Amino acid sequence: MPKFAIIDITFARLPTIPADEIIAHMSDPQVAAHMPLLTFQWDHQRLAEFVAAKEECWRRDGLGHWAILNNGDYVGWGGFQKEGSEWDFGLVLKPGRFGLGTHIVKKAISFARDDPRIPFVTFLLPPSRKRVRGLLRRGAIFVGEVDYNGTTFMKYRLQT
Repeated sequence: MPKFAIIDITFARLPTIPADEIIAHMSDPQVAAHMPLLTFQWDHQRLAEFVAAKEECWRRDGLGHWAILNNGDYVGWGGFQKEGSEWDFGLVLKPGRFGLGTHIVKKAISFARDDPRIPFVTFLLPPSRKRVRGLLRRGAIFVGEVDYNGTTFMKYRLQT
């Protein structure tokens, strides 16, 4: 991304993105390197199951994951998912778009601060994710290591 590119982050629903674009994104080895729970090949059936699960979160909780666009182009997906009584924020960007993470997190946290259902947000990061200074600068605190589906993650919490 050019240093002075215009950044215009918007959120859309996942079903609005062409399936092949999400499959290509999620099949990229650079993406898989930071997703220890990704142990399968993405195809149209897996994508349909994934999108249905994310849409069910919207139906059940009134909030879920979005397709994330920059200047109208799909750059990844992410959003909030209810994990027990906590709202967890996840973000999965396309390679070459990782630099947009700060802008996206800022916009998403602003959304969370405006939503009275979300007193705090959690982040589960794989141990391969070494760069966390941005979260710490925003006020996130390290809660500890947690096991999620047999995999260790670093858990952070940010008051909204």
